[in-house]
Amino acid sequence: MDTPALVDAFNGAWNDHDLEAALDLCTADVVFESTNPAPDGVRHDGRDEVREAWRPVFEQLSGRFDIEELTIAGDLVVQRWRYDWGTGHVRGVDVIRVRDGRIAEKLSYVKG
Repeated sequence: MDTPALVDAFNGAWNDHDLEAALDLCTADVVFESTNPAPDGVRHDGRDEVREAWRPVFEQLSGRFDIEELTIAGDLVVQRWRYDWGTGHVRGVDVIRVRDGRIAEKLSYVKG
């Protein structure tokens, strides 16, 4: 899968609240750095840790990510997004690394 198609499928899995589909698009050793707690978040290594870190967002069925800007340069993806959950929203950025057609790293940042 090429990188634009991968990112589109990955973002679609998030908005479909399909955690397993999102994880299937990741490497087995995927790394995720969360936005909380400030200032550095928490690092999660591997699909099992990432699954537990992502589960609360996927279970928030009113939540939706809208991509505001997407830049792809080789194996690097930077996307600005807005996440709405019905009673509020937050804006942020993901820095994503792709390896062998899968998401290998997702570092997330939000506006304070």
